[in-house]
Amino acid sequence: MTHEDFMREAIELSKKNVENGGGPFGAVIVKDGKIVGKGANNVVTHTDPTAHAEVMAIRDAAANLGTYDLSGCTIYTSCEPCPMCLGAVYWAHLSKMYYGNTKEDAAKVGFDDAFIYKEMELPVDKRSVPAERILGEEAYKAFQMWDENPDKIKY
Repeated sequence: MTHEDFMREAIELSKKNVENGGGPFGAVIVKDGKIVGKGANNVVTHTDPTAHAEVMAIRDAAANLGTYDLSGCTIYTSCEPCPMCLGAVYWAHLSKMYYGNTKEDAAKVGFDDAFIYKEMELPVDKRSVPAERILGEEAYKAFQMWDENPDKIKY
């Protein structure tokens, strides 16, 4: 299969998802020329604000491959990822990404995540969701435990 074939799979997932009451987003993950993970936007159907197509495809691929490290895999997503999904792409160590619609295309139909990018640039105390640090020293103990653990698995 070609890159275009895999992208068409992602696009078809997005279209079928709309037909089933979900959002217009789909994604597939490919390793060694085979689809190892699929996902569609299930925010409404799963009542889960993190159930974006890319995240669902990453979860599916990780489960199917038995690993959290998706190095060597490529994601084909029907739309340029939002900040959360882009972060997930990096955390999963995906090696390459192809996308169909742009974030500007998404904004035109009501999926505008520009405000999140703007919020991320602001100092914590200037963001629209109030945030306050508490128990920092206590919380840091878990980091110290992790740092000192010779058997930790880095990810």
